[in-house]
Amino acid sequence: MPDGMKLDVLIIRIGFVVLLALVGYLLNPLARTTHLPETFGRGTRQFISGIFAALIAAIIIGFEMRARRASLRTLIGAAVGSILGIVGAYLIGMLISSQDINTVPGEMKVFSTIVLAFFMGYIGLMVGAAKGEFLDLSALGGIFADKNHVKRDYKVLDTSVIIDGRIADVAETGFLGGTLIIPQFILTELQQVADSPDSSKRQRGRRGLDMLQRLRNNNQIDIQIVETDFPAIKEVDLKLIELGKELEAVIVTNDFNLNKVSQLRGVSVLNINELANALKPVVLPGEAMRVFILKEGKEYNQGVAYLDDGTMVVVDNARRLIGKTADVAVTSVLQTTAGKMIFGRLWEEKEDNYEQSNNIHESRAPSFRKATRELRQTTIIEEIE
Repeated sequence: MPDGMKLDVLIIRIGFVVLLALVGYLLNPLARTTHLPETFGRGTRQFISGIFAALIAAIIIGFEMRARRASLRTLIGAAVGSILGIVGAYLIGMLISSQDINTVPGEMKVFSTIVLAFFMGYIGLMVGAAKGEFLDLSALGGIFADKNHVKRDYKVLDTSVIIDGRIADVAETGFLGGTLIIPQFILTELQQVADSPDSSKRQRGRRGLDMLQRLRNNNQIDIQIVETDFPAIKEVDLKLIELGKELEAVIVTNDFNLNKVSQLRGVSVLNINELANALKPVVLPGEAMRVFILKEGKEYNQGVAYLDDGTMVVVDNARRLIGKTADVAVTSVLQTTAGKMIFGRLWEEKEDNYEQSNNIHESRAPSFRKATRELRQTTIIEEIE
């Protein structure tokens, strides 16, 4: 919300509280109440009535602030549920009122009717709000019609991706559109992790709760908490898959196993790790780069370096340069389940290999060396995986 609009809303809210307090002061609804001491004069009762009206105004503003965060479907569901609940309470109240006074005392009739109205209205409000997300407003036509027939864009967040925290950064940049759905059973799992006696798990759980609070505080992100549960299913991952099917939503996760199972069950998945790998800089064979040789490789005379994004660079004949910076020519780039790997050789060896490849007596040497290098790369990948 722009700063100018925030100031206007604040002024309107203050004016509403002052106006309602003034109405309460002038009308003095507590003038004849017996709950105040008889020693209180008319002026004192007017002052108390004004404070009481201001308190009611503050409660109304608090309800308005909470309702502004709710979606249109939730508001419509809550309104319809409340109306049906009140109508039901009225009909049952008529049956109670029609009873003979000797059977049901008058005071009990009034009390039962009021309690029934509150009970039915409250149940209708809560159930309607919870189930309002399943309303199809496009069927109403008019301003609710979906002219472009756009499919509902729901993304269900997994526990692992919430604890990871990068989802908040991605959402704040605007690249993650649609509505973010957080199931209640995921919140329960996060709470259990945050209350774990293990300090490591407790820290991860609290980090996840902090990430959720960060998402909810961002007005640009549409985030909703759903109460839908599947009591017959015990595994949280399976509950996520069933919820994804029911809402036709996409599951956002970092869990490799959940990723595979969801795809087998026909539910789309967004994996943050795959996104991070896709955003790593593209390196083509033949390009040069300067890296710091950090340690010895798995094969003889190899050196290993790492880029800023964590990508491993395996350099042939670089063992003697451990602890030094070297210029490297990229020979190949491989994508594995563990991430991207870059293979290269020292830049000064590039010219030597080029001259040797032009020697007629060693025409088979380059192909032989290439096959040998590919064999070493395969061995390294298998050891990493």
